[in-house]
Formats: sequence, C-alpha cells, structure tokens
Amino acid sequence: MTEASATTGEVAGPADTEPAAGTPKQPRYRRILLKLSGEALLGDRQYGVDPDFCALIAAQIAQVRSLGVEIGIVVGGGNIFRGLAASAKGMDRSTADFIGMLATVMNALALQDAIERAGVPTRVMSAIGMNQIAEPYIRRRAVRHLEKGRVIILAAGTGNPYFTTDTAAALRAVEIGAEVILKATKVDGVYDSDPLTNPGAKRYERLTYSEVLVKRLRVLDATAVSLCMENDTPIIVFDLNEPENISRVAAGESVGTLITGGSPK
Repeated sequence: MTEASATTGEVAGPADTEPAAGTPKQPRYRRILLKLSGEALLGDRQYGVDPDFCALIAAQIAQVRSLGVEIGIVVGGGNIFRGLAASAKGMDRSTADFIGMLATVMNALALQDAIERAGVPTRVMSAIGMNQIAEPYIRRRAVRHLEKGRVIILAAGTGNPYFTTDTAAALRAVEIGAEVILKATKVDGVYDSDPLTNPGAKRYERLTYSEVLVKRLRVLDATAVSLCMENDTPIIVFDLNEPENISRVAAGESVGTLITGGSPK
C-alpha cells in the first residue's frame, strides 16, 4: 500500500485488492496528529468530561496504536472554558486564552487516564510549565516518546494567547513530522453550510487548502490551514462518533473530507 507523499501532501487512493479475511488492516500513515475538540469529550453531557465517552475514544486510539501507528493528540478546552467567548464579554483576551489553555490540560489528564486504562502508555506534555502534572513540551523528547510507542497528548495549545488549538495542532504536526492531521468532529466531513441546520448542505469529499480559505469553510482557522498549506500537511476531517473511524482513516480508507494541496475531486 502506497504511503502518503511527504513532499506534496497527496494521498494515495484505496488499494486495488482487499486483504484476505482475518488479515489486520495495515496503516497508510505511520505517524498521525489527532485533533480533538473539548466538545468531543462531553459525550451526552452539557459540561465537563464524560468518562464513558473518553473510554470509547481511548479504545479507538488503542486499536490504532496496535497497528504500529505513532499518535500525537492535541485536545481543546471548549467543554470547560472558551477564551474567545469570554473575551467577547469583556475579559482581557490574553487572560481568557490562558484560562482556556488550563482547560486543555484538564482534558489532557482525563484523556491520559482513559488511554492508560486501555493499556497504552501515555505522556501529557504541556506548552505551559506545570511539572507536577505534565512534562514540558520539548520537540525532541516528544518524538522520542513516539518512537518508544507512547501516545503523547499535547496540552496548553501553543502556550501563547491569540492562537487556537487548531493552530497548535498544525504546529505540533509539523514539528513532530506527522504525516497527516486527523480532525475529529461531530459531522462526517466538511460541508458548505452547517448540516445540523441546513438539510441541503453539500458535503465535500476533497478540498484544497486554498478552497478552504477562499470559501471561508470554518473547519479549522485560517492560520492552521495556512501552516498546513506551507508544509504540505494533509488534513482529514471525519466523524468521531462512528465506531473505528480513527483506525479506518489511519488505514487509508476513504472517510470524511480530505484537504490537501492537490486538485479537488
């Protein structure tokens, strides 16, 4: 099975032949960056973290890790605190963003607990120093953890205000040499409008970075998309709620919407 090109960001299509029955899926990507929103940890709750849903995510991550895939995770904090929303109500933007970063650390610890209970060694690395509960983010150390088979959870965004966790995901993906960013959402790809409010919304199978920017498709912020475009890092947007979707994407199946620098379909 052909791997994704590290220089063009192009992703090969599905294999022409199906594997024999009982043969485990072979990963197309050897190192991935999974972007989880804070809302992904809500489950059926209105606020906070749902341990049962975290366990379901952890089971998928353990499945992907068993295929030999190295996994980095960037998690948001919107289930606990949204810096931009607080800023809009008058709070100092830097202060609001730092509170949001602390929320991502809380989520990272909850996710670490779930993943380790699934039998996978995990390290939380924070862009803000808090040595009692997380390692400082150091790129070379992060890569070494991946090489040793550990899942790394990268918390506190970039460590700077005015940057989203989407941008943090793009930055960390480039830094650790991830072959693709997997953006987990509540819908099965990128649409031209909100499918939850518009039943006639059109889903895109494939997009270019430029189309995402020009059409203002708000699947990731413009800074994150631009960084991926400059470094030819593909993005796959998919539905986290579908069982085994993470492993399906890692195996190269056509799931969700693919964003690259190539020509759209």
